[in-house]
Amino acid sequence: MSHSSMLKARRQHQKTKKLLDGAAKQAKRLAKQAMAGPAVRKEKVRKEKVKKEKVKTEKVKKVKLTKEELGRQDTKKGNAGAGKKGAS
Repeated sequence: MSHSSMLKARRQHQKTKKLLDGAAKQAKRLAKQAMAGPAVRKEKVRKEKVKKEKVKTEKVKKVKLTKEELGRQDTKKGNAGAGKKGAS
């Protein structure tokens, strides 16, 4: 037996073995299903959708700052830059 024919025989053997194993698994699966009896489907229970109520949000009006508060903010901004090195 030449090497190529030996490889060919091996491939054929693997192929038939694979087919037989697949058929055996299918038969086993079918036998298991037959033993279990007819499949009973569970009825799906549908949940009722709850609608969310929209809550109205009140808009908050912006409060204008007084002159004193504006002055304080300006001084804070001015002091922040003065603390750095090289700022002249």
